[in-house]
Amino acid sequence: MSAAVAPPPIDRVRNVAVLGATGSIGGSALDVIARHPGRLRAFALTAHRDVEGLLALCRAVRPVHAAIADAGLLDALARGLRDAGLDTLPSAGAAALEQLACAREVDTVLAAIVGGAGLGSTLAAARAGKRVLLANKEAIVMTGALLLDALAQGGGSLLPVDSEHNAVFQCLPQAFARDPARHGVERIVLTASGGPFRGRRRESLLSVTPDEACAHPNWSMGRKISVDSATLMNKGLEVIEAHWLFGLAADRIDVVMHPQSLVHALVAYRDGSMLGQMGHPDMRTALAHALGWPERIEAGVPLLDLLAAGRLDFEPVDRELFACLDLAYGALGAGGTAPTLLNAANEVAVAAFLDQRLPFLDIPNVCAATLEAIPVTAVASVDCVLAADAEARRVAEAFVARAHGSTR
Repeated sequence: MSAAVAPPPIDRVRNVAVLGATGSIGGSALDVIARHPGRLRAFALTAHRDVEGLLALCRAVRPVHAAIADAGLLDALARGLRDAGLDTLPSAGAAALEQLACAREVDTVLAAIVGGAGLGSTLAAARAGKRVLLANKEAIVMTGALLLDALAQGGGSLLPVDSEHNAVFQCLPQAFARDPARHGVERIVLTASGGPFRGRRRESLLSVTPDEACAHPNWSMGRKISVDSATLMNKGLEVIEAHWLFGLAADRIDVVMHPQSLVHALVAYRDGSMLGQMGHPDMRTALAHALGWPERIEAGVPLLDLLAAGRLDFEPVDRELFACLDLAYGALGAGGTAPTLLNAANEVAVAAFLDQRLPFLDIPNVCAATLEAIPVTAVASVDCVLAADAEARRVAEAFVARAHGSTR
């Protein structure tokens, strides 16, 4: 994470490309941007297939560019912009997203596309030397050192937007720059709410529905990340992300349950002190921190009332109930393409669960079987990552089909 030297304060309007604008992260980012019209501008917005959602945002924000990832929807986007009387320039396809991430006018790229689909545009922004606000954890989980090398070569910077990693970043010395030993960092602690199933017995989850898994008690998120929270795979991927962001080995990255979701992460130092970051479970706090950094800007989030909060609880993770967490630690330990295989298999399994083709408790089973079936290789290039991703999806789909057939 090339954040050793703080950039100058905001002295002009920053043009922001919001990749994944129609998702929950994109919506929160646009809310923060709208609060600072003289400092931040939504220059480009993108969406996957939600043309109507993208058009609604364009009518509200009036960006210079709008792109839809599905190339077959370009005509619908262009027609909608014309009908709304907007001058916004339409484009479509994966290449269009990468071009917007690299656009000369863009200062900051919010990488908020869910899953492996955000890999290309995130890498493009890094190579182009942009300030990358990373909400798409899968990009760094899949590419690791390749993304960090692209940032170094492009001369850009990476600021984490995941609430936990942003909290860690806030608790580190400003000159940390992935050198934990020099700054006395012993370990970091990521907190997990446990989602809707904390404290449940495994057998009680045999027939849970997608709606039940997506009913997060604290956070408002998309359905895929909500399921990842319910399985704790999101926390496993965050462990892998933290390794690459902060340069710590797996045995120095802990996860604890914290049901209130008020303490987002802690950093432990060799002198025995721990620094933690607290706040309401509202993504606008992390987004405002990253959009304004190194300044603090208003986010629309009220200060936390400690007396109203009342208590802070911390518990160990039930590793039997949340088997995905150990799968992620294992993939990090295996290195190479293992995190890519895990991420791809999880995406397939979660999609199958949401489509009611896979029981909830089979999500970690599909991930484990995929990891066992495919040899891990070194990550030598992006093509290597993409090949591993494709193979894992093929194998995971086969396991899903087998599981679905056995449950009908």
